Amino acid sequence: MTRIPYSDPDQASAELKRVMGARPPLNVLRMIAHAEPSAIGFLSLGGALLGRNNDLDSQLRELVIIRVGILCGSEYEVFQHKRLARKIGVGDEKVAALDEGPASAAFDDLERKVLLYTDAVVRDVKADTATFEAVAELLSHRAIVELTLSIGFYMMVSRVLENFEVELENTLEKPS
Repeated sequence: MTRIPYSDPDQASAELKRVMGARPPLNVLRMIAHAEPSAIGFLSLGGALLGRNNDLDSQLRELVIIRVGILCGSEYEVFQHKRLARKIGVGDEKVAALDEGPASAAFDDLERKVLLYTDAVVRDVKADTATFEAVAELLSHRAIVELTLSIGFYMMVSRVLENFEVELENTLEKPS
């Protein structure tokens, strides 16, 4: 049970309803909608980070988001993004290897370095110089900024999910 009730979508402003658009009625969105002005910005940033015109590869981004969810202890986040990762073609072996972390043999060099960077940003706030430079050698400036924004955004999402005890939607089945 959540710590506060979900917002009532019928009470949302026209602007929030417009921004919500055709998004599914996910519980995380129903919770964030309580802070309507912030929710609008949240949805805009989240949409931009998940956009198709990013330099950061979408499969790599999903590996990062799942790893952030694991490190933050957010079952909801991990579940939702495992579904998304598989939908865009991330293999089950890589998804499962995220529990082990960057050292897993399932990851290639780029994935390993990006996941090491992810772990450093989540755990230490600032990655050490060697970790940063290893990623910066492989990604464009735009991609490394998108990566860092994604890590921070999904840390925030995980904290909202966990502190409000947002429940997984009943319409979704957990994978075996």
